[in-house]
Amino acid sequence: MRVIGVDGKQLGVLSLGDALKAARENGVDLVEIAPNATPPVCRLVDFGKFRYEQAKREKESKKHQHANRVKEVQLSPKIDPHDLSVKIQHGVDFLCEDMKVKITLKFRGREMAHTEFGFQVIKKFITEVAPYGQPDFQPKLVGRGITLMISPLPRNKRAKNPRQTESAAPASGGNHAENDEADEAEVNQPAVSNRPVAIDRGARGLPAATEAASPERGFTNNPFAQMEIKPG
Repeated sequence: MRVIGVDGKQLGVLSLGDALKAARENGVDLVEIAPNATPPVCRLVDFGKFRYEQAKREKESKKHQHANRVKEVQLSPKIDPHDLSVKIQHGVDFLCEDMKVKITLKFRGREMAHTEFGFQVIKKFITEVAPYGQPDFQPKLVGRGITLMISPLPRNKRAKNPRQTESAAPASGGNHAENDEADEAEVNQPAVSNRPVAIDRGARGLPAATEAASPERGFTNNPFAQMEIKPG
């Protein structure tokens, strides 16, 4: 068998015993990587590390297989603008996931007399998804419908999905300017104390008689206070 060393260099064609001896000397395993070759090819490598690298390569290869998946989006020449925006967003989501998008627009009954409306819808769809994908061919009328295939742009040339950008942004940071103004107004507002305030009645020109506290609360300026009551 042909043996590849730990450093990646070929050790030549060795017997099974010599290959196992070389593996034990390097403290690694003897792994057969090309059994159908003549002679078979083996490699001196840590088997755990070999399995990890192999799984990593398979995972990377699966990422590039998404482009082979095709998602279909069906339209109509009389589609509502809101429904069209929803279809466009679905197409953007598919393209951002490295999937191809097949656009199908069907004409029914007398709609075949005005196929230009269908082409307008297709044109608007292409314009909206232009930052994310490009059509493989120009839209064409086939039978009673228009068919179009859109492929995703490379990752380095493709715009980010707006839906993912909005979800990554903070939900609500608040208006800092308004909060600062509210805090400033609260600071500048005079403090209201519940403690009683002493009043200098002499300074305000109030009679001193009214300053005295009465054991019982009543009228401050009692008009009957100066009257003399004679016994009958």
